[in-house]
Amino acid sequence: MASSKPVSVILLTITMTMMNVNGQGGSASWCVVRSDASFNALQTALDYACGAGADCLPLQPDGLCFLPNTIQAHASYAFNSYYQKRARAPGSCDFSGTSTIAQTDPSYGSCVYPSSTSGAGGPNTPTTSVPMSNTNMSSPATSSPIFGGLSPGLSSPFNDNSRAPSKELAKWFLLFFSSLLILSIIS
Repeated sequence: MASSKPVSVILLTITMTMMNVNGQGGSASWCVVRSDASFNALQTALDYACGAGADCLPLQPDGLCFLPNTIQAHASYAFNSYYQKRARAPGSCDFSGTSTIAQTDPSYGSCVYPSSTSGAGGPNTPTTSVPMSNTNMSSPATSSPIFGGLSPGLSSPFNDNSRAPSKELAKWFLLFFSSLLILSIIS
């Protein structure tokens, strides 16, 4: 019978690998807008995030994250809320390529970006939202409301699980072959 030390090392390696495959690894991360995202793409993505359950109340005119009143700031907050509410699941920070994962906390002043599911706030279901007024966002589409528009569903342009099957499959294979390796060592 093999000693327990090699098996312990293998199990530790598997655990560390599984944490990295999952993408969370225990460290904080935030979902923010990409600097090259267009106004129209951000507007569409912001509408989707708020309609799909992101906590967008802090983005209202009396909210802690209303200022700066820019599409980039509002979309970053909404994207991060959506991402955190879904426990940083693979694909939950994509929004048709308008967002990216940041390792640096984007919080500023009294606007605190949640870094976990428990801090994401707001209801876990889509909410009815109210268009913002007095916006100073420069774009041909300034008359469009910040919230509402897209509703989540099969026709949504954002497939939250677009990358999940490959990650889940990788985790399954890793677990399967690691189990086979452990069984071969123990036998």
